[in-house]
Amino acid sequence: MANTSRRKSDAARRANQVVRGRTVLMMVLLGIVTFLLLFWKLYDLQIRQHDTLQEKAVAQQTRSTVVTASRGTIYDRNGLPMAISATAETVFVSPYEIKTYLEESDKKAQEAAAAAAAEGKTYTPPIVRDKEYIAKGLGRILEVDPETILQRMEKTNSQYEIVKKRVDQEVADQVRRFINGEIDEEGNEITTVNAAGRTVLKEDPSKSPVKLHGVYMEPGSKRYYPYGTLAANVIGFVNGDNEGGVGLEAKYNSVLSGTAGLTVTAKNAAGSDLLYQYEQYYDAENGKNLVLTLDSNIQYYLEKGIESMTDKFDAENGATGIVMDPRSGAILAMASYPNYDPNDYGAIYDEELRSKLTSALSELEKNRSGYQSEEEYQAAVSKTTSDMVGSQWRNKCIDSTYEPGSTFKPITLATALEEGVVNMNTTFTCTGSISVPGWSKPIGCSRRTGHGTQDLKTATGNSCNPAFITMGLKIGTEEYYQYLKSFGLMEPTGVDMIGETKGIFADEKSFNSNVVSLASYAFGQTFNVTPLELIRAQAATINGGYLYTPYVVDQVLDDDGSIVSQHDATPTRQVVSAETSAKVRECLEYVVASGTGRNGQVAGYRIGGKTGTADKTGTGDVVVSFMCFAPADDPQVIMLITMDTPSRTTGTYVSGGNMVAPTASRVMGEILPYLGIEPDYTAEDLAGADATVPNVVGKTAQEAKAKLESVGFASRTVGTGDTVTDQTPAGGAIIPNNATVILYLGAEKSSDLCTVPNVVGLSASEANKALTNAGLIMKVSGATAASSGNVHAISQSVPQGTETAAGTVITVQFGDSSVLD
Repeated sequence: MANTSRRKSDAARRANQVVRGRTVLMMVLLGIVTFLLLFWKLYDLQIRQHDTLQEKAVAQQTRSTVVTASRGTIYDRNGLPMAISATAETVFVSPYEIKTYLEESDKKAQEAAAAAAAEGKTYTPPIVRDKEYIAKGLGRILEVDPETILQRMEKTNSQYEIVKKRVDQEVADQVRRFINGEIDEEGNEITTVNAAGRTVLKEDPSKSPVKLHGVYMEPGSKRYYPYGTLAANVIGFVNGDNEGGVGLEAKYNSVLSGTAGLTVTAKNAAGSDLLYQYEQYYDAENGKNLVLTLDSNIQYYLEKGIESMTDKFDAENGATGIVMDPRSGAILAMASYPNYDPNDYGAIYDEELRSKLTSALSELEKNRSGYQSEEEYQAAVSKTTSDMVGSQWRNKCIDSTYEPGSTFKPITLATALEEGVVNMNTTFTCTGSISVPGWSKPIGCSRRTGHGTQDLKTATGNSCNPAFITMGLKIGTEEYYQYLKSFGLMEPTGVDMIGETKGIFADEKSFNSNVVSLASYAFGQTFNVTPLELIRAQAATINGGYLYTPYVVDQVLDDDGSIVSQHDATPTRQVVSAETSAKVRECLEYVVASGTGRNGQVAGYRIGGKTGTADKTGTGDVVVSFMCFAPADDPQVIMLITMDTPSRTTGTYVSGGNMVAPTASRVMGEILPYLGIEPDYTAEDLAGADATVPNVVGKTAQEAKAKLESVGFASRTVGTGDTVTDQTPAGGAIIPNNATVILYLGAEKSSDLCTVPNVVGLSASEANKALTNAGLIMKVSGATAASSGNVHAISQSVPQGTETAAGTVITVQFGDSSVLD
């Protein structure tokens, strides 16, 4: 029995040992697994998610506010600011803070009410500004729909929801007063300053105003364009995200925008700032400034001219204009019409464009039932509006092409002279048309009866198509094509602007396969160029033969005004010789003096130029244009103006010489004196040149007449006295020195206003008589040297029927209606 008992005890012992061993093994295994799991979790948190969790911790414990960098200023060449940034603020809300504050306020109010009730006391809860109050007040001040603000405050996990960006300082001050509790949601004053200088509530002077929770403002800037529409298509605008949208603002966005700064402050669990706990400030780096080649005065002259021209001739597709220094490629002015105001770039500025949009939207409304859904219709409305608004932002000087017509002839002329296939004595016989091998019909000239036999200068002045086709055929296809390349016409100009396109030309192989394209190219048809490409090539024909890269940004300046970069105006290459260029200038000066460009004359200045009237292939419409430069013997400025699809019902013959050249004359007549280019009057011109009227009041009639005659003025007297008691115009007035000054000898000078007569269509003598009889003075501009017998007034500076003071100078533009091009 004893042995049996011992054996059972050994078996039990061994069983217990097995169980203990297994238990220990399981514990070790579980410990290892648990350790591995913990290790993995720690690795995941500490290593893999370290950056993410750190960011969350920083976000929960700090508030970071972006400090917007001040965008660089854009100046014109004279230092006038054309785009500036001013202080503005962004208003935003923290829905999380607002929610937390309201919940805590409600909880405290309930606890306080319960405690007061237990003590039998009356409890008056404190003022709590809820979401509706905030939305109504901000909506009123910022002109934002309160419902939109409420929707943003529903994002209760967010601490940053923008209500409105770039708020003007005056409005921002109102928001700040609302945040500080000085005004209510209706804008009523609810605070006053007590004798101790504390701001208190009017209703209860013992209480301070209640500030809003969760409403903030952060500093920033807003872009302003002091000159409104001036050069808008060049400068562009800054969009809602403070990024350059189009134009130079977009091209140089990274240069102008600078680098934003940052303010980091500590905050508590409720999201409120912890003062004096932690704050770090990272400075913003302001953007750099641009100094342009544009001259705001020249830009104004150009825009005023093309706007008036486009309106007068009801041009369907607007107009473009470029003024450039041919000696460097610097663009002094560039305009594309219609334009817009970058201060309100989403609004359609041009009345005709607005009318087109209204018609387009009306058409969509008529067909509304044809859309499958309301969303599809609204999308069509949005696209139509967006396309129309976007069309006014385009700079057609660089992003649109057209067939140049006869303004391209200087390139053909320069090529022919350089290759030696013509000289100044070469003659051409024009019968009204010319036949070209490979083309079934003769190509006509502007004068259907022909120009007869003419030398090179006369043929250029007549803009004779057969003469230029003959030049092209003499040059040959291969050589002509190489000159097109050399003049930079096969590639974008490289101007420092955004959106430039290039011309449309036949490829070299097909161009060389026959002479038909050569013939049409020679007088500017069947290919397309941008206005900038063309004026660049034209400049090379008259500046000594040098091709320059056009540019609009001359310098980049840092915040201290130091030059960061300067444009290098080294020519790309010399295309033709100086001798060839001089001959081209001579021919083009003849165009304005005696040819198709004589409506582009400017009294006192030698002007060279070329007219153009180009068919828009396949449309029946035309583009009319005029290129001119001055002084003709030493060009310092070149200008190209184009007008797309003018009306044929204005009573003016549709051509560049009749429609565009007079505008160019007016613009050049303002640009040249402004640039300090002195006029050189002929004896005939001098008779009508401006002069200052001397003051002769107090002198005897004889002394006054002698004084006036000594400076070129005639005079007549009113009254019978011996002494001049008054005069019209007054001393110091600037008028043409062939005008008549009225001297009052004791008689009282009439204060009655004079009514301006209509002199358009009259000859110079008839117009002068009409204005003189009205008590006004005529100043002549335009085709003053033309002698065709077809010179008549085509415009006047003051409209018919205007009442103005006696002696007012009325500038009358004269034009020769006989020109063809």
